Amino acid sequence: MTDASRPAPTRCAWVSDDPLYQDYHDREWGVPVHDEHRLFEFLILEGAQAGLSWITVLRKRERYRQVFAGFDPAQVARFTSADQERLLADPGIIRHRGKVAAAVGNAQAFLRVQDEFGSFDAYLWNRVDGVPVRNAWTSIRDVPARTPLSDALAKDLQKRGFKFVGSTICYAYLQAVGVVNDHTTDSFCYRTA
Repeated sequence: MTDASRPAPTRCAWVSDDPLYQDYHDREWGVPVHDEHRLFEFLILEGAQAGLSWITVLRKRERYRQVFAGFDPAQVARFTSADQERLLADPGIIRHRGKVAAAVGNAQAFLRVQDEFGSFDAYLWNRVDGVPVRNAWTSIRDVPARTPLSDALAKDLQKRGFKFVGSTICYAYLQAVGVVNDHTTDSFCYRTA
C-alpha cells in the first residue's frame, strides 16, 4: 500500500486539513517540552493568539522566530521601544501593540522566574510533579477551556508581572508544551503518547 492510498490517521477534531496544522498536531501538541527557549516561544505565541485562531499564529511562527531572536528570553528582555516599533511595522507577525509590549515584559518576567527557580522548566513542571496530566476525553466537546491548574498558573504568572496569561491562554499553553495531554481518545496521538 502506498502512502497516497493509506487512509489518513484519525486526529483530534480541531485539526483542519491544513498540512501545517496537521504537522503541529502530530509532532508537537501535547509532547512534553523542557527546553527553555521553546517554553518561552510557546508562552509568547499563545499570548499572541488571544482573540485569533491558532493557525494564524502557526503561519507566522517562523517570522516570530526571526524577529524575536530565536525566542531567547535574555535577548527579548533587552528589546527597546525602538525595537518594539520595528516589530509593530512587520507584517510577518501579529501587529498588536499590547502583545508586542507583553512579549518584552514577559521575557523580563521569565528571566526572574529562571533566577528564582533555576529554570522556567522547573517552575512549570513542579506544578504537576514532573508528570504530564493525561486526560481521556472522547470528544473535543469534553475538553475544558480552563482548569484549576490553569487558573492557578495564570494567577501566579500575573502576580509575577506576566501579561496575556489568562486562564484560557494558560490552559492552551499547558496543552502546547505537554504539561497536559488532551488528545482525544480517537486520535492516533492519544495511543502513542
